[in-house]
Amino acid sequence: MNTQLKPQAPATAAAAEGAAPGVAFELDGVAVEARPGETIWAVAQRLGTHIPHLCHRPEPDYRPDGNCRACMVEIEGERVLAASCRRAPGPGMKVKTETERATSARAMVMELLVADQPERATSHDPQSHFWSQADFVAVADSRFPAAERWGPDSSHPAMRVNLNACIQCNLCVRACREVQVNDVIGMAYRSHASKIVFDFDDPMGESTCVACGECVQACPTGALMPAAYLDQEQRRSVYPDRSVDSLCPYCGVGCQVTYQVKDERIVYAEGRNGPANHNRLCVKGRFGFDYVHHPDRLTKPLVRRDGVGKSTYDQVDPANPWTHFREATWEEALERAAGGLKAIRDARGAKALAGFGSAKGSNEEAYLFQKLVRTGFGSNNVDHCTRLCHASSVAALMEGLNSGAVSAPFEAALEAEVIIVIGANPTVNHPVAATFIKNAVKRNGARLIVMDPRRQALSRHAYRHLSFKPGSDVAMLNAMLNVIITEGLHDKEYIGAHTENFEALKANVLEFTPERMAPVCGIDAQTLREVARLYARARTAIIFWGMGISQHVHGTDNARCLIALALITGQVGRRGTGLHPLRGQNNVQGASDSGLIPMVYPDYQSVEKAEVRALFESFWGTKLDPKKGLTVVEIMNAVHAGEIRGMYIEGENPAMSDPDLNHARQALAMLEHLVVQDLFLTETAFYADVVLPASAFAEKSGTFTNTDRRVQLARPVLAPPGDARQDLWIIQEIGKRLGLPWNYPGPAEVFAEMAATMPSFRNITWERLVREGAVTYPVDGPDVPGNDIIFREGYPTANGRGKLVPANIRPPDELPDMDYPMVLSTGRVLEHWHTGSMTRRAGVLDAIEPEAVVFLAPRELRRLELEPGDMLRLETRRGAIEVKVRSDGDVPVGMVFMPFCYAEAAANLLTNPALDPAGKIPEFKFCAARVAPVAPLRSDGRRQPVEA
Repeated sequence: MNTQLKPQAPATAAAAEGAAPGVAFELDGVAVEARPGETIWAVAQRLGTHIPHLCHRPEPDYRPDGNCRACMVEIEGERVLAASCRRAPGPGMKVKTETERATSARAMVMELLVADQPERATSHDPQSHFWSQADFVAVADSRFPAAERWGPDSSHPAMRVNLNACIQCNLCVRACREVQVNDVIGMAYRSHASKIVFDFDDPMGESTCVACGECVQACPTGALMPAAYLDQEQRRSVYPDRSVDSLCPYCGVGCQVTYQVKDERIVYAEGRNGPANHNRLCVKGRFGFDYVHHPDRLTKPLVRRDGVGKSTYDQVDPANPWTHFREATWEEALERAAGGLKAIRDARGAKALAGFGSAKGSNEEAYLFQKLVRTGFGSNNVDHCTRLCHASSVAALMEGLNSGAVSAPFEAALEAEVIIVIGANPTVNHPVAATFIKNAVKRNGARLIVMDPRRQALSRHAYRHLSFKPGSDVAMLNAMLNVIITEGLHDKEYIGAHTENFEALKANVLEFTPERMAPVCGIDAQTLREVARLYARARTAIIFWGMGISQHVHGTDNARCLIALALITGQVGRRGTGLHPLRGQNNVQGASDSGLIPMVYPDYQSVEKAEVRALFESFWGTKLDPKKGLTVVEIMNAVHAGEIRGMYIEGENPAMSDPDLNHARQALAMLEHLVVQDLFLTETAFYADVVLPASAFAEKSGTFTNTDRRVQLARPVLAPPGDARQDLWIIQEIGKRLGLPWNYPGPAEVFAEMAATMPSFRNITWERLVREGAVTYPVDGPDVPGNDIIFREGYPTANGRGKLVPANIRPPDELPDMDYPMVLSTGRVLEHWHTGSMTRRAGVLDAIEPEAVVFLAPRELRRLELEPGDMLRLETRRGAIEVKVRSDGDVPVGMVFMPFCYAEAAANLLTNPALDPAGKIPEFKFCAARVAPVAPLRSDGRRQPVEA
């Protein structure tokens, strides 16, 4: 098993034939030396000698193929020319790149290919890599007749397929099958009829393509192009006038992106070779950028009209907010916003106010927002969406390891023999991270274990998929712990040196035998034993988990079990091992690190520890609340109780993201004063007294911390539209009007203050981030790389040991019964993100996935006599919605899965607000439900589909 393969290694290293380290040879009469793994082409390129290439892509993870023969060179003493992209230099070899034989061969290859191309002037991309290489070899036309070619395919909303420009270099095949590992593109048919196909020669838009766009980025000819660049005749008509390097605004992977801008509009996004993505993107990162240009963008401050009250069921048209709001100047809006908050604070006390910050904003915004609540409001009533994502994971990690961060990056999967993915669907929620897991399986032979009640795209790459019963995580995981301990597979030396409380854990799991737990979790005892042994015996193994672990009333217990698995086997602190909760939003790690949590200051320093509080009181120059604040759901309960009267919500949408939305919306309508700062008039903003137009991700500068603990710098691509302002400026202006003496010129100054209060940022400066772009914490020095692997020598606990915490079975809060016999679980779909306020305003994403749906097993549709596209009524004890149904064989019988991004059919109207006692996270993944058809039967016995 090749565990040395890493994406950052040059692609040539994987395929160079017979390369030896430090090989001395002669290139065009000059003595040179090849570095380990380099091909002739790579050496020439490094030394400034250009050799034409078409099928070779000198980017991470692309192996050289050598099929186009455009890179041929002559090697003294050899009868035939050699493909320089594949050939490794040998000792004493004499290579010549510009002999008549080599240049003639390359020109002939190019002329043959040009013969089949559209005329350059009217081609799909006259500036393509293909034409630049044709220019290099001085070939502009061809003597040869053109072959019959294929017609255009415009079936996909984001990409265009014009195979009349295809040279069959197979780069798109490698991009799809080897880099992203989506297995959609291939070669079909034989001889001169062979062609690139999608699935079974389907139109691209009707295939299983996930629109990652890797093939478009790899194509050298324009045969695959972004639709935004082409006119109706499939000719290129759009040429960006500038580009800006920044980051993707969506999930926690932290992909680096280059935005292409034309006339101050983003027209396309390309992946950059960043440490997290190696040029790769998903459909959201590549095509989900145009929400920033949507006509619903707020461009002026709004204040509620006099005499217009608030109702729980209020609806406001974002395109016509004048029924409820009027425009205001910034001065009036800020005075009203801060004045209302100040009046409540002064009349009712500090704890009558609360604030929700955002995991979509920068570290600097998160830090300044929590500082505003703590020093301007005077309480710790500040929280953000981590409470709804990984709060229970963080609770367990802090309890056991005194660190809430991942111990290894997701790229560590490439060095793992065994990979466990549990309670997560990375191909949907973290698609680029999922590619590295798929690479590990396909290239390195890693054993992948997927554990989830639902099957998923990753399951087809898995050695085993354990479809356990929803809510039975602890039973299954304790059974694995039982096997590892009772069979002596645990690492006694590691346990003795680096853990505590092992005997209590051992005693607790003795009763959880696989035979006893099999009927509880639905996984047979033999499989439980096999998977436990596989994980424990692996030289390196890593665990990834998502919100299927955390969003339960037993979420903290679930995470405790995963931590115990890693610690008792020593599968942590080494390359290829670790614990990795996959973060859902682009800066949920950074926002949490920055103190946007009610019980801790920045860097998870407890607000209830006097010595910690004294440090922050000294640094911030004010007395601070000694009691921890309320969490997201607790704040809504406190509004109902009349304890909280005013709120400031920046970039969050609790009217869509909270559980039991009727309860949350009632609370928002009850507030005496609500200030909302956002890009759009969100469902939460319907209840606002003042709405402040904010800046989108592409319009700001700041730092963001991805799921790997990597701090990265985002750069502004555009200016905010109209009179919208920077979030950092808005927060500061509110703070000033609350009496705070703030004067931060920009994010660099805020970052400097953060670094002074956060040990994790030691040796990271704004200047370093400008220079390097990304730094992983912790960092041992100002000029050394960060530590991507932590816990090598122990844990940051008082005694240096990780604490093993036993867990017992705690059932979900609400079990199915005769009235509600099914289980409702919520989550995401690939094209949409969080509450949909951004992605549903992105043209391509909304075109691919435009309407609300629920997913049911085919057997359930047959039982209900439903067809895909029919309407059904989905009901829980908190409410009901009517929504279209989609057949999905990955969903188990007895379960309903629903994305929570659709305002017109909001899944969280139905979810259970019951909380995990430690993490205070709601149970989004489990509640009792029932379904019933809506439409009547047709005369043929089938149900009439309801039009969208």
